[in-house]
Amino acid sequence: MECVVQGIIETQHVEALEILLQGLCGVQRERLRIHEICLKSGPHLGSVTSEVRLLCDLEQAEPSWTVRHVGGAMRGAGAEQISVLVRSMVESKTSKNVLRLFYTLGYKLDHELLRVGFSFNFYRVAQITVTVSSINKMLKLHATDEAVPVTPGIQMVEVTAPAAAETYTEVAAAVSSFCEYLAPLLHLSKPGISTGVVPTAAAAAASLMSDGGGTTL
Repeated sequence: MECVVQGIIETQHVEALEILLQGLCGVQRERLRIHEICLKSGPHLGSVTSEVRLLCDLEQAEPSWTVRHVGGAMRGAGAEQISVLVRSMVESKTSKNVLRLFYTLGYKLDHELLRVGFSFNFYRVAQITVTVSSINKMLKLHATDEAVPVTPGIQMVEVTAPAAAETYTEVAAAVSSFCEYLAPLLHLSKPGISTGVVPTAAAAAASLMSDGGGTTL
């Protein structure tokens, strides 16, 4: 399982967000360049469409592949009372031949994206990952060098943390608590719930930039 929230931020404020995250997390950022391929199953594999995502980390000297399947979100009164989405998720490292394997199994290419940006990985009650990236589309099949932004001027921010049935409450609380520190710059909410940009972002970004990250939180 994993806990997740998402939001958007204007590109002009990303540097300020990075300064804030650096101060909060206390770790160095990691460069992010992920080629994401979304595959969907054909009708002969069952009446319910299955979706898997193949993620190729292009920042590695030898690009590494991960296969990821995101399942359904937790439902019920408990899920409604927390501000983060809790969903099932399975992922595993795999070989560079994985795309050919899924094509052989009958999966079809649905779409592909290139995510470019940075991430912070740190521990606060749980292992939390914050990614900030621009979403780019390919004009030609697998042509990552020719990718163009889907939403110029806007970047996606995602906060995730692994969880289990016994621990999701504590993990969700940790993610929610951390997100409060980012509130002056962006709204973070459950995926699929659009909250737009924050009116206070420009003033908060200007304050952070003038401080140079020296603000004590």
